[in-house]
Amino acid sequence: MAQLTTQSPMKLMALQLLLWHSALWTGQEAALLVPASSLTPPLSRSFLLKSLEQVRKIQAKGSALQEQLVSERLWWCDLYKLCHPEELALLGHSLGIPRAPLSSCSQQALQLTGCLSQLQDGLLLYQGLLQALVGISPELAPALDMLQMDVSNFATTVQQQMEDLGVTPVLQPTQGTMPTFTSAFQRRAGGVLAASYLQSFLEQAYRALRYLTQP
Repeated sequence: MAQLTTQSPMKLMALQLLLWHSALWTGQEAALLVPASSLTPPLSRSFLLKSLEQVRKIQAKGSALQEQLVSERLWWCDLYKLCHPEELALLGHSLGIPRAPLSSCSQQALQLTGCLSQLQDGLLLYQGLLQALVGISPELAPALDMLQMDVSNFATTVQQQMEDLGVTPVLQPTQGTMPTFTSAFQRRAGGVLAASYLQSFLEQAYRALRYLTQP
């Protein structure tokens, strides 16, 4: 694979990263959903509409944060020799940056309680990842704080719906799974990957929620 030239825009690398991860993750998770009318217990329409609104809000802020994270011209390739999305993904693996599954929301044997549980667990995991990025830079701090707050609010919405259904949330422990960044470079690279993973997670959640709004 040819190395990116110094004239290549930084956003191209970011776009390639997002597309590569999205295609890989979506391909692994893809499956037909069962008819929404056959699923029990029923979800309130107000919850579904509110959740869709919250997902769109988080996606917009996540995209804005990603643009800020990759705004420095070719620092990945020129300075750190990470010129391809695969190389950045390998770095994320070595840093121990986790990503949350959402298989219960996209399999044929879709179960609403399992989907809600995975959705809440994933949101809490990404909230922890965003918390681990605190101190990345003064310029990014406001956007990071707002994104973290929105993810937390969405997790609260999901938990309230579970409680309304009489389902006790079984939270997966996230302590010990969060990466420890030892340099500004690791924190920025981790930020790009965490934002990318979050966007992919939200895309899956959005598709499931949209499907569940159908009669």
